[in-house]
Amino acid sequence: MAEETGTVGRPRAVETVVVGRPVTEGAGVRLLRVFGEARLQRRLDPFLLLDEFRSDDPADYRAGFPAHPHRGFETVTYLLAGALRHRDSSGGGGRLGPGDVQWMTAGRGIVHEEMPDQGEGLLHGFQLWVNLPAAHKMAAPRYRHVPAAAIPQLAPAPGATVRLVAGRLAGAEGPVVDVVTGPVYADLALAPGAVLALPLDEALNGFLYVYEGTAEVGPAPAARRVGPRALAVLARAGDGLRVAAGPAGARLLLAAARPIGEPIVQWGPFVMNTREEIEQALADYRAGRLG
Repeated sequence: MAEETGTVGRPRAVETVVVGRPVTEGAGVRLLRVFGEARLQRRLDPFLLLDEFRSDDPADYRAGFPAHPHRGFETVTYLLAGALRHRDSSGGGGRLGPGDVQWMTAGRGIVHEEMPDQGEGLLHGFQLWVNLPAAHKMAAPRYRHVPAAAIPQLAPAPGATVRLVAGRLAGAEGPVVDVVTGPVYADLALAPGAVLALPLDEALNGFLYVYEGTAEVGPAPAARRVGPRALAVLARAGDGLRVAAGPAGARLLLAAARPIGEPIVQWGPFVMNTREEIEQALADYRAGRLG
């Protein structure tokens, strides 16, 4: 195994491992719902949902996600392979290619669509939902397109690379800034046997999603094997994370952010703090007042 690097004295342990379930969303897109249930929304606050879409069969994705509303949170789409086209009621839009990210703040309300921009081939990526605190739920909507070339790629340890979308890691800062929950969002790639240790603020709730290969997560020798296509909820105690790749290497998403600590009331694409606010969101959408 490779020599460890990084300044982590107390790596976070794995509290639990979560395996997702297949679902169909949008107009018929088949994907893996890694998490989205209320119990994990509370534990992983401010994260609400993680979906992975991965298929080389156009029948699984060609219908896409036609126009639909959101209010009260942010959606983050990260594409690994294929192409998507986005358009929304705030005037935002563009084409996502491999390595691109779109960070959309729904705020007080937005109507958008995400449609495949390809007729065949592999479409692979993720959508993460990040909650907003009550004081920001009715903020103006915002769309940010982050091209792959703008995302720094770090090499913090032998055999390990990190694409940093948001937050600070290994002395670098990702291009997505000015997010109220202060998230860290990164794509980690480890060669077979590589070991990566990274400091991570103990105040942040976080998870690692192993989407390729396997990894041992947590302090040695008590690390827990995770993957493939499984999520590790990181324990709150600890000053960082430690990941050791399995014999085939590993690819992982890291997400961590400050918890909000407010009630979460969700109805489909709306996430607010009270049932009355959900009813208002529905009324506003039916009246055409969302974007």
